[in-house]
Amino acid sequence: MKLKIYNHNGNKTTKTIDLDDAVFAVEPNSHAIYMAVKAQQKNMRQGNASTKTRTMVRGGGRKPWRQKGRGAARVGTIRSPLWKGGGIIHGPLSRSYSMKVNKKIKKLAKKSVLSSRVKEEKLKVIEDIFLENPKTSDLKKLLINMGVASEKTLLLVAEHDHNMVVASKNLKLLGVQIAKDASPMELLSYKNVLLTESSVKTLEGILKS
Repeated sequence: MKLKIYNHNGNKTTKTIDLDDAVFAVEPNSHAIYMAVKAQQKNMRQGNASTKTRTMVRGGGRKPWRQKGRGAARVGTIRSPLWKGGGIIHGPLSRSYSMKVNKKIKKLAKKSVLSSRVKEEKLKVIEDIFLENPKTSDLKKLLINMGVASEKTLLLVAEHDHNMVVASKNLKLLGVQIAKDASPMELLSYKNVLLTESSVKTLEGILKS
């Protein structure tokens, strides 16, 4: 599959790039995407909510009154869940919500999202960008010329670029991420995906196997 390459100003060039069909033209697997997104969302949960049962509440070791003869209900502890200051019945306890997904599913999910973006013509390739200064105006000009300035757009780069990150901070609709670290959920949360030439090679090297 061939795609036109855009220059750093956002204009089409005469150059094209061959995208590997094994990465950018697979049949999207919705279940793999669902599993990968679900696992990421569950792994983000902290699971810190916690209450104390009657055995955890301090005090209540002595029986409040004798079992019979008072005309009152029998009670074994003042920390009964029925009493104020007592334990909680069936309350939440600290737990882990973590969910594991094997590497093949993760790769398939990522390839499925990228392939969907290509099919929808929402994935574009640009030349490698090297910002000498962290100027927001340079990135804004790129987005305007490519017609994506008013839509949520994710720019995938091959490696961390400090100037790129700083320049993108004032562009609310633009996200910058290292290609190998972008998750299926992150790719889905943006309407457009921009890839630098280097990041294309990075993704193909990681996902093709």
